[in-house]
Amino acid sequence: PIWSRSHLPARPLPSVKKDCRLSLRVARWASTSSVPRITTHYTIHPRAKDKRWEGTNMERFAEEADVVIVGAGPAGLSAAIRLKQLASEHSKEVRVCLVEKAAQIGSHTLSELLPDWKERGAPLRTTVTEDKFGILTKNFRIPVPILPGLPMNNHGNYIVRLGHFVSWLGEQAEALGVELYPGYAAAEVLFHEDGSVKGIATNDVGIQKDGAPKATFERGLELHAKVTIFAEGCHGHLAKQLYSKLNLRESCQPQTYGIGLKELWLIDEKKWKPGRVEHTVGWPLDRHTYGGSFLYHLNEGEPLVALGFVIGLDYQNPYLNPFKEFQRWKHHPCVQPTLDGGKRIAYGARALNEGGLQSIPKLAFPGGLLIGCSPGFMNVPKIKGTHTAMKSGMLASETIFNHITNENLQSKTIGLDVPEYEENLKKSWVWKELYGVRNIRPSCHGTLGVYGGMIYTGIFYWILRGMEPWTLKHPGKFS
Repeated sequence: PIWSRSHLPARPLPSVKKDCRLSLRVARWASTSSVPRITTHYTIHPRAKDKRWEGTNMERFAEEADVVIVGAGPAGLSAAIRLKQLASEHSKEVRVCLVEKAAQIGSHTLSELLPDWKERGAPLRTTVTEDKFGILTKNFRIPVPILPGLPMNNHGNYIVRLGHFVSWLGEQAEALGVELYPGYAAAEVLFHEDGSVKGIATNDVGIQKDGAPKATFERGLELHAKVTIFAEGCHGHLAKQLYSKLNLRESCQPQTYGIGLKELWLIDEKKWKPGRVEHTVGWPLDRHTYGGSFLYHLNEGEPLVALGFVIGLDYQNPYLNPFKEFQRWKHHPCVQPTLDGGKRIAYGARALNEGGLQSIPKLAFPGGLLIGCSPGFMNVPKIKGTHTAMKSGMLASETIFNHITNENLQSKTIGLDVPEYEENLKKSWVWKELYGVRNIRPSCHGTLGVYGGMIYTGIFYWILRGMEPWTLKHPGKFS
């Protein structure tokens, strides 16, 4: 738990003499006690230096594919589906392997791609029929009008339970011939001798908590590909390896993050308004803490609401606890009545990329591409990134298809470099959308905080549609 100073017992400060004796006892204890390791991972404690691993067979079996995709979220599955669609249209054989750490596709997930999605039974059942936005004080809610074109205008969109949607996308991918490997985490990026990406290796199994091998130890599988697409989501550990080794972030701003906490409630049917979308800012956060709430009324045969709270991780109060702030928000007079008599049936949390356009790294490099939330394509003021993630995956597949099916490249032993992907992305509506909102998150750092950001949004986003010249990193000229 995080304690404030008020929770600490009052006691007189020790004398210098007592303090020295205490320090000496602590030093003696530290020198004689066995402190457990924070981690036993082989990247921190190399197995070559650990005698317990002597004689262990470390050979890995390798498979060859045309494309390997890491992560079965909306971006990764969209890339896989689009590749198989193109292969079918051009009568080409393309082997696509997709690895996902979750045991089931969609279980770790809080269009143009399939135009007949309704006929295919896509789990999109709730159309937004009512938008509400407000500023909360401790006891009241101040309504704010949602004008056409503002970020929180969702009228006509769908409220999607992303876990169900991703599971359905997995079924579509599998039907097209994509090889899905749920339950296998990509643990390591593999490189050719020239430094280009060769593929990935999945995690080893059969390791004890102390880092020693069990009798059931098995090495992970290597998957080699002409192009490896990284769709890990926010703060993926393989992407971090690539950022460091290939220096992909040298020309962008540092990424910033938020945390989103979410719950699913079964409520009293009398309080259920299917299609209603509610967002708030303000209490329990102060004006200098970026964040807000959402409450969506689902239409899935029973009175369900999805509610959550998002807080930017640049908050200044070191004692702030995002989870506790979420719980406080649920007790607000305009929220609690909806939940009274209800039951929480699911909950979760996830990290969010909030840097926007200024924080997008280099996306294409020899042997690989970054798509989806891994590089950070979330539209921050909308708190939405599924649509941009899916489009980035589709563009990646459309860009690399001709390269991987070129017969002259079939025997190529180095990773393919496809810089056109980044160029195609900048020509798409994804870049245009992110460009238009690139200054909204930074505008919340002024004297008025979040409320200054709202004023800025109303003037520049609604009236001028994001065409103002200033920005943290990018010039006013669209590029």
